[in-house]
Amino acid sequence: MGVSISAVLITKNAAHSLKACLESCRFADEVILVDSGSSDDTLAIANAYGAKVIHQDWLGFGPQKQFAVSQARNDWVLCLDADEWLSDALIKEIKDLPDNPQTSAYRFPRCNKFMGRFLRHGEGYPDMSLRLFDRRRARWSDHQVHEYVIADGPVGTLAGDLMHESGEDVSVYLAKQNRYTDLQAEALFAAGKQVGAMKLIASPLLRFFKFYIVRQGFRDGLPGLVHIAIGCFNSFVKYAKLLERQRLEKKA
Repeated sequence: MGVSISAVLITKNAAHSLKACLESCRFADEVILVDSGSSDDTLAIANAYGAKVIHQDWLGFGPQKQFAVSQARNDWVLCLDADEWLSDALIKEIKDLPDNPQTSAYRFPRCNKFMGRFLRHGEGYPDMSLRLFDRRRARWSDHQVHEYVIADGPVGTLAGDLMHESGEDVSVYLAKQNRYTDLQAEALFAAGKQVGAMKLIASPLLRFFKFYIVRQGFRDGLPGLVHIAIGCFNSFVKYAKLLERQRLEKKA
């Protein structure tokens, strides 16, 4: 019979990608969609697929996703973003899970599309993502960005891919990364993290070596190079913003 699963999503103006996500969730016992104020067709699409729609003002990524988890009727929840969809292989693996899994959660690879190509190397893949879990033994962190699931028990691994197809062009992607580095720098500053010129320079260089050389990002062609270059620049910018905050504090 398999374990009963609730698929949960958070959305805002996600009409451009939502159909593929919801189509891949048809096997779930229920779909919970927590929306923070969409003005496009997101809610109409959700209703057409029979999803339960709940409004919640934005709390930050981690708290928003944990709120969505709390609205599910099943203990096992599958957490997705609106621009993600499950491959057939992953759907089959989830459907074949036993009634009472001995793990507290499952992770699986996420395959990211960038500049029209699904990346298979570098930092774009396998991008292991823990998204299926027993909410009695796992939960989302409170981070405002780069949130993650904290599991209190053993974590299993599934082989099927979670597909990530945001449809963003490079300019939109860069704008999002700029917001992310703002939040990351703020979190580091609040935690008392100190940074100097050496960290500013070494971090992007080490990142490039790890993902482009060791993890063979070069095999993804030009999209792979651009993706990793932006990631390295983000690392530089994050610490530059933190350094700026540190200097402003000293002057105050």
